[in-house]
Amino acid sequence: MNATTGPPARILVVDDDPTVSDVVLRYLKRAGYLVEQAADGLTALAAVDRSPPDLVVLDLMLPGLDGLGVCRRLRQRTATIPVIMLTALGEEADRILGLQLGADDYVTKPFSPRELVLRVGSVLRRVGTATANESSGTNPTSPDPIIIDGDLSLDTGRRLARRHGTDLALTVREFDLLLHFVRHPAQVFRRDELLTQVWGWNFGDQSTVTVHVRRIREKVEDDPAQPRRIVTVWGVGYRYEPATGNA
Repeated sequence: MNATTGPPARILVVDDDPTVSDVVLRYLKRAGYLVEQAADGLTALAAVDRSPPDLVVLDLMLPGLDGLGVCRRLRQRTATIPVIMLTALGEEADRILGLQLGADDYVTKPFSPRELVLRVGSVLRRVGTATANESSGTNPTSPDPIIIDGDLSLDTGRRLARRHGTDLALTVREFDLLLHFVRHPAQVFRRDELLTQVWGWNFGDQSTVTVHVRRIREKVEDDPAQPRRIVTVWGVGYRYEPATGNA
């Protein structure tokens, strides 16, 4: 079943292993998605330029331009197309780097195709909610469609964040995490709690949270090395501090 009520979402699967690609494509098509496949990084980027997909499933090990290079170039083009990485079990450093470059999620090989379909649906539900509500400019399920905290504003219906009136290039997960923090000011969250409440994971690599917090700080803090909004509570997790004189 598709994650949205509109036309089927378009997924670009980037993997040079024909066996993996065939299985992934079959499961995604069975779930109701329109699927395109690319076997190398440059072909994938050309496909994105030609017709941007709703989501990219990206293997890190690719001939020529590898998955990290694809992710880097993709994020130079846009922050709004979600990326789910396929990584090998021993590629923790590459996985962290991929998250730093702007990937939204990852699935570790060997993986269940059903798990991948669930991850795809989880990400697309967020994007689909934004699309459905853009025409009205509000989110009917949210008590606070626009949240203002000093120089930072979040439009939850359109899923837009601005600072000093300038749009912030946030990925799907970055927006979700920032919104979660802003909606729970002064509350301390452990990383495993954030994985559950923002990612919907009951288990996973907690460095995912660390990387996303670092990326958000680069966009919302005056000095990311001395954060004043998203502060570290040593030995526990993170806490969001509202701006002084919050509007």
